[in-house]
Amino acid sequence: MTDIMRVLIVEDDPVVRLGCVQAFVLEGIPTMEAGSAEAALKLIEPGFPGVVITDIRLPGKDGIALLANIRQQDANLPVIMITGHGDVALAVQAMKEGAYDFLEKPFAPERLVDVARRALAQRQLALEVTSLRTQLANRGALANQIIGHSPAMDRLRQLIAEVANTGANVLIHGETGTGKELVARCLHDSSQRHGKHFVAVNCGGLPEQLIDSEIFGHEAGAFTGAAKRRIGKIEHAQGGTLFLDEIESMPLPMQIKLLRVLQERTLERLGSNTLLPVDIRVLAATKADLKQMSDEGRFRADLYYRLNVIILELPPLRERREDIPLLFQHFLLLAAQRFERDLPAIQPSDISQLLAYGWPGNVRELRNVAERYVLGLGLALGEVPEPMSQVSLAHAVEQFEKALIRDALRRCEGNLSKAAEALGVAKTTLFDKVKKYGLS
Repeated sequence: MTDIMRVLIVEDDPVVRLGCVQAFVLEGIPTMEAGSAEAALKLIEPGFPGVVITDIRLPGKDGIALLANIRQQDANLPVIMITGHGDVALAVQAMKEGAYDFLEKPFAPERLVDVARRALAQRQLALEVTSLRTQLANRGALANQIIGHSPAMDRLRQLIAEVANTGANVLIHGETGTGKELVARCLHDSSQRHGKHFVAVNCGGLPEQLIDSEIFGHEAGAFTGAAKRRIGKIEHAQGGTLFLDEIESMPLPMQIKLLRVLQERTLERLGSNTLLPVDIRVLAATKADLKQMSDEGRFRADLYYRLNVIILELPPLRERREDIPLLFQHFLLLAAQRFERDLPAIQPSDISQLLAYGWPGNVRELRNVAERYVLGLGLALGEVPEPMSQVSLAHAVEQFEKALIRDALRRCEGNLSKAAEALGVAKTTLFDKVKKYGLS
């Protein structure tokens, strides 16, 4: 528990604060310190992994006000109040307003640690329950957004569900067209920041002379033509998620400014000397090898290590060919709705071609092919590589059938009768095919 859980001590008296810290250090419990309620609130984010111990008497906001602020942000975060002589009435009021417990000065260090341990155990259990509920809900939603049943995609959905609520920066690596922005949006939608802005910036699509203003913002008169203040992308993403696509294209001077924002969690608009607090999660995407670029001096190594706290690798479509039939069917449905056309019948020979093709444009190219197919323009694929042209028609049909059955079972929550009805086959026939393909 003590590896991840911690105690935030809010006390303006440095001697008392030091005594509390030492009591926890001797027990191996990590601590954080704040001399005021205002400083403490900057350290408490949603899902804070720990508990708060605060004195009632504080400069500025008092402990009661701090408790109210914490309860608004996270009602399950335990807050332990420390009271002086004559403050017992305030402590009773705090308990009525949701405080976990209170200690009256002077108190023994053992008593402080004991109360904190119980609060930490309760907090850890609450966070675990919340995390499990979130992961269960996210996995259901992710299955409808990230299409595919290959092991690589199952693992990707699992990772997204696991890291969505961590708040850690994520580096998404994959070839063009593999769905990096889709993954970024899923991370945002599955996190506690989903109610705030998701701000996407294509670093390769911004003119170098405008990228500073676009990302960091500017004040009126900061440069010729700056008639009024502009809120930059970082500031617009406050409380939410900033997605930096093609991060490898960001000029080195901008990388330095971005690194400072990530380290200091503050921002200066162009032409301003005022520091603005920043609360954002950064997701970055690249098709390049940033480690190699940093070794060659073409990308800042310190920024690379700041961004790649978690790395999500997106496989190219050619490495998960078993997902192609299901993806193609999904895109056909979307295109038929978009163009108000009837859903075309898929020919087995077309599935064979789809499985044999190399897909240099990945999922994006497959979607484009599906749209043309709905419009009656055929597949019009590029040249099929010779080694892949050996895929047999029977194998292609089997892969397509397997994908359809697995998708029907998933939609029917494993109910064989409902899946058979949805597919228009006998239940015994479906049962035999489920056994044949090793499905569950």
